[in-house]
Amino acid sequence: MLHIAITALAVWITTALPGIDLGGDDTGTKIVTLLAVAVVFGVVNAVLKPVAKTLGCLFYVLTLGLFGLVVNALLFWLTGYLAQQLDLPFSVGGFWPAFWGAIVVTIASSVLHGATRRLREPREQEYYRY
Repeated sequence: MLHIAITALAVWITTALPGIDLGGDDTGTKIVTLLAVAVVFGVVNAVLKPVAKTLGCLFYVLTLGLFGLVVNALLFWLTGYLAQQLDLPFSVGGFWPAFWGAIVVTIASSVLHGATRRLREPREQEYYRY
C-alpha cells in the first residue's frame, strides 16, 4: 500500500506540468483518482515494461539506455489513456507531457522511496562498542 501511495503522490506532482491534468470536484475524488491511476501505472509497468525491455534490448544498448526514457514516456502516456477509458479524470495530453511526466514520476518516487526506507530501517551505528 505504501508503494501505491508513493506512486500516487509522484503522479500528483506531475499534474503541475502542462499537458497532464487531474480532474475531479473535491479533494476526496482527486485522492481516489490518484490512487487508481497509481494502480493502473503499476500494472502497466509490471506487465509491459519487461516486454518492452526484452523487445527493445538492442535499442537500449545502441542508445546507452536513453531508449528507456522513451519507453517510460510511452507507458505513462498509456496510463493516461487507460485512465480515460476507465472514466478516471486523469489525462496525459501527448508524448512530450508523458516524457516529462515519466521523468518526474521516476525522480519523485525514487526520492520518496529513499526517504521512507530511511525512516523504516534503523540507523546503523558508526562505532561498535564491545
